[in-house]
Amino acid sequence: MTKIPFLDLVAPHEELKEELLAVFAAALKTGGFVGGPMVEGFERDFAQFCGAQHCVGVSSGTDALRFALMAAGFKPGSIAVTVPNTFIATTEAITQAGGIPDFVDIDERTYNMDPEKLRQYLEEQCFADGTSGELVNRKSGRPVAAIVPVHLYGQTADMDPILELAERYKLVVIEDACQAHGAEYYSARERRWRKAGSMGCAAAFSFYPGKNLGACGEGGAVTTNDPDLARKIRMLRDHGQSRKYYHDVEGYNGRLDAIQAGILQVKLKHLPEWNARRREAAARYCALFTEMGNGLACLPPYQPNWTKPVHHLYVIRVPDRDGFMRQLAEANIGTAIHYPVPLHMQQAYEYLGYQRGDFPIAEGVAPEIVSLPMFPQLGAEQQERVAAGVMGWLSTEELATSAHV
Repeated sequence: MTKIPFLDLVAPHEELKEELLAVFAAALKTGGFVGGPMVEGFERDFAQFCGAQHCVGVSSGTDALRFALMAAGFKPGSIAVTVPNTFIATTEAITQAGGIPDFVDIDERTYNMDPEKLRQYLEEQCFADGTSGELVNRKSGRPVAAIVPVHLYGQTADMDPILELAERYKLVVIEDACQAHGAEYYSARERRWRKAGSMGCAAAFSFYPGKNLGACGEGGAVTTNDPDLARKIRMLRDHGQSRKYYHDVEGYNGRLDAIQAGILQVKLKHLPEWNARRREAAARYCALFTEMGNGLACLPPYQPNWTKPVHHLYVIRVPDRDGFMRQLAEANIGTAIHYPVPLHMQQAYEYLGYQRGDFPIAEGVAPEIVSLPMFPQLGAEQQERVAAGVMGWLSTEELATSAHV
């Protein structure tokens, strides 16, 4: 039986083979491998796609988030508030910008930042310094300067209340949009749909190959509506140069390669169609699981009416995840976990002093979440096989449960 992969990185590149080879040929012909028209063209097109005024291509999503924080004036020793259910790159960017990550728990249905938990954190765990006016964490005595909501799995966080809290407490909001290329959020206060990457002070995107918009290697970008912030990031990514050999600040080597930019510009033309296919696949999964009638045993993703997700991942919750994944593997169906250990429980962050039980929702979700196959070329028959595999596991679970009753 042919294996259904968790992710197919071959099919889209076969579809675009000639276009992608043309990018490489153009780079060989011109010798333009770093910067230049390919990078500028992609930056222009991606900014327009995101509904932002500026885009700065960088070498990775981690650099994108780190540079965005630094350019926004995030000071070393300050706290950036984010969530424990995300990839470590989110917090790496905070610490590498000289900051300290602090966490608020997630919404149990969307797996994104819970605005109410954020409000409680800001009101109950912090106070306004009478001299500086800064918001200060009571426990650590450190200033709170930024909020980093993560648009996880391709669905935006609930941004209106997050932005309102940020305005109230004068905090910078940097969107971690690394999984949300093209995702949309309906802002009730603005009465319009907003693209991920256009709502905060800036936003970070990753173009890691498996992303909805993936390079053939590493890549990232920052989007923003602030021209001064964009200017600072352009310097940070290129050794702090305002022009060649004139260094206004000490920067980094964080540029986006021209060939990767050219590849991304080709793929960007196809992204709306690919995202539409992902939405169709997600709807098909939902219909198949609804037919099963096992909502409690297999909890599919929740989609609020204020989001238009792009389904970078299709994540369900199941009991006995190890048994579930083992049985699907036996049926030649690929699965993955995003993410098995919340960040506050990672060995890398022992020094922060968190304990088990500090963020119970993230901790409760982590052992149950599992990602099913999801990519634009996923076919209906393949999804039916996946659903049959899930049904087979559910039947096994029900038999095991009844045997112990």
